[in-house]
Amino acid sequence: MSGPGLHVLVVNVFFAPHTYGGATIVAEAVAGHLRRDHGVTVSAISVMSRADLAPYAVLRAERDGVVNHLINLPPGRSYAEHYRNPRVAERIAMLTRQLAPDIAHVHCVQEIGVDAIGAIRGAGVPVILSVHDFWWLCERQFMLRPDGRYCGQHPIRIEDCRGCVDDYARAQARFEALGAAAGAADCVTYPSRFARALCEASGLAPGRGVVWSNGVRAPGPDFAALQAARRARDPRPVFGFVGGPSAMKGWPLIQSAFSGAGRSDFRGLLVDGSMDGSWWTGRNIAALRGDWAVCPRFDQAGMDAFYAEIDVLLFLSQWKETFGLTIREALARGIRVIQTDSGGTMEHGVREGVEVVPMGCDPAILRGAVDRMLDDPSPMAPVAMHDVGAQAREFLGLAQRVLGADAKVPGAA
Repeated sequence: MSGPGLHVLVVNVFFAPHTYGGATIVAEAVAGHLRRDHGVTVSAISVMSRADLAPYAVLRAERDGVVNHLINLPPGRSYAEHYRNPRVAERIAMLTRQLAPDIAHVHCVQEIGVDAIGAIRGAGVPVILSVHDFWWLCERQFMLRPDGRYCGQHPIRIEDCRGCVDDYARAQARFEALGAAAGAADCVTYPSRFARALCEASGLAPGRGVVWSNGVRAPGPDFAALQAARRARDPRPVFGFVGGPSAMKGWPLIQSAFSGAGRSDFRGLLVDGSMDGSWWTGRNIAALRGDWAVCPRFDQAGMDAFYAEIDVLLFLSQWKETFGLTIREALARGIRVIQTDSGGTMEHGVREGVEVVPMGCDPAILRGAVDRMLDDPSPMAPVAMHDVGAQAREFLGLAQRVLGADAKVPGAA
């Protein structure tokens, strides 16, 4: 480490002021706690795509004390340039030398390219890589076949992907390039044991991985009052779904189960997570039993307002996810959950108040779980969850390990 305190460079495809996706929320939340709680200096590198700027120009923006360096990506990039882009790597190397951080925390590098890791290490800066999804193993990112069914490989063998990919040779080249790049990181983190096991078994940086769970934003002090007020206005149980009208998030299962329900003594709330409010446009929700409505997407600050409106979260993913932050957010607020047995989403350690149905199950099985929730709608006590502050402290411990015993990392255990 050079100079007083710790300087962390965060690299992610998006970063404030352009926030989108779960990995971005994690990256920003941890960075915020590092700054506020431990006095860490945080810089960021992300990407954008603006026609009014020159290709690969760098624009600087600042939000909440973090300067974000946005690299402008031109349209028309090749397949390979979406995962390896020498021009982006050059910019990252230049910025890393200018910023002179002590350590880099690399998150999702879709569009940025995996050469970011080598560029940063080439500038003499160690790298902690956080794997949030299966982009590193699967060009389709979610291990879903063209027909929408989960692939199910464990481990993944690229030679068994011939039936899914458009061009096997380029998919193989991608798989090998990403594996080599991840192997250059000083430490690789995964949000669950499931994710680490699958990735390492598939050859991604074996032996380098640690489980680093995502932290949950705790409910605010007025959450219980908001929840109680809503229940007083309307005592009917409310089901909530945030996944959108896609097969991989289980919407066809929900649609079938609730259209054939034998009762209507409940409400439902569907979140439109799209940027333009288009997710549920033209979708027929009138056929669902009960009283259903659509509400707009919410940010972290609006989380309590949404969860105060529901009693049961529907999390019916049809692929093996790496974590399941939404489930933990709900449980932390005393919201019961109906979920599929979808990989890392099962590792929250909670049984009471949680119903698990198999991926790909018959709608009648989901209807049975719904009926059991309706037959016993008694409130559930909030469950204590690992929060973002603890997650940030754990990162400092990882940084201490990577930087060595002589480094004075603030807040490291």
